[in-house]
Amino acid sequence: MNLSSVRLRATIAATVVVAVALGIATAVLVASLKGSLEASANAEAARKAISVVPLAVEAKPAERLQYTADPDVQISTTMAETVPWETTRDDFAVATMAVATEAGPVTIRGRASLAGAEQALQTLNGLLLPGVPLLLLVVAGMTWFSVGRALAPVAAIRAKVADITARDLHQRVPVPESGDEIAGLATTVNGTLDRLETAVERHKQFVADAAHELRSPIATLRARLELAEPTDLSTEALADVDRLQRLSGDLLLLARLDAGEPLKAAEIDLGQVVAEESVRPGTAVTLDISPDVVINGSRGHLSRLVTNLVDNAVRHAATAVEVRVHEKDGEAVLEVLDDGPGIPPEHREAVFDRFTRLDEARARDGGGVGLGLPIARDIATLHGGTLAVRDGGFVARFPMNRMSLAYVKPL
Repeated sequence: MNLSSVRLRATIAATVVVAVALGIATAVLVASLKGSLEASANAEAARKAISVVPLAVEAKPAERLQYTADPDVQISTTMAETVPWETTRDDFAVATMAVATEAGPVTIRGRASLAGAEQALQTLNGLLLPGVPLLLLVVAGMTWFSVGRALAPVAAIRAKVADITARDLHQRVPVPESGDEIAGLATTVNGTLDRLETAVERHKQFVADAAHELRSPIATLRARLELAEPTDLSTEALADVDRLQRLSGDLLLLARLDAGEPLKAAEIDLGQVVAEESVRPGTAVTLDISPDVVINGSRGHLSRLVTNLVDNAVRHAATAVEVRVHEKDGEAVLEVLDDGPGIPPEHREAVFDRFTRLDEARARDGGGVGLGLPIARDIATLHGGTLAVRDGGFVARFPMNRMSLAYVKPL
């Protein structure tokens, strides 16, 4: 159980407050009842003493001590005389009064039993001892239930916000009909999502338009450079144009992926795609491909994914690159391995950010612009898979209609 939960903290706070209040109320009740019962007993003892005043007045002088017919009343001619029930004084309320008679002063004592008061207090304690904890349990349960119901819309809002990603910003959080502060929070969140969706759509459209508009002038520039007389300067310019063409193509593909275009899926032989896309002039790529490893997906997107991963492995390998396709435990597995230095654990997630390259890959002649891995991850996600970093190389696993990819080297 989460100790920082608002629901739990509210339940504990309400229970503690009620426990303190009940403790104070119980103490006041017991003290008040005890005082009232003792006062009643004292009043009864005084009434009994008063009831024999006429008898004391009529007492003869020669009599030192007279007992009435009532065992709870005594008449004596001196306060110092010992009475038979003096030893049980703590169990009774005793009232003593002095009465002047013709024969001299007379002391009258009356007593009333405290057994009824003690029994009443014991009964009250017998009710309070189990009743107070039971009441606290009821308070805790009701508070837990009530706070849970009050926070249910918040949980729904949190779950919905967690579910919303860059591809489904059109979703909105549920607005409760209560009209309270939580409903106001949901309305504010939806307004924020509206503005965020508008900004993201504008950004996507800008990237797509910019990439599209760049393609024609870049192609024209490339054609003019190829027709010009070859020089060192024109060769360097052509290399830069190649990079611009790749960059504009990558941006356009990312814009389409961000737009969530429907995937035209079909049964694809993964081994065949890998065999066709792993051939690199001047680079020996070892293939280990099992037959009939078929998955559902887009041929064009999967070709681009394999191309990006293999290019990356070739770029960072020391001497060897190996690509494997096989089936294991009911899954199609793709591995792209190289003997390069690998990625430090602290950078294995950052390499999937767009335009992110590690320090050792920042040289212009490295050929990467930091979009290969983000594109590969987006393609994997589009096919229902994931892309992550593992030791040793690329590792991809494909359930029947789902891909799970893992990657090691930066692009």
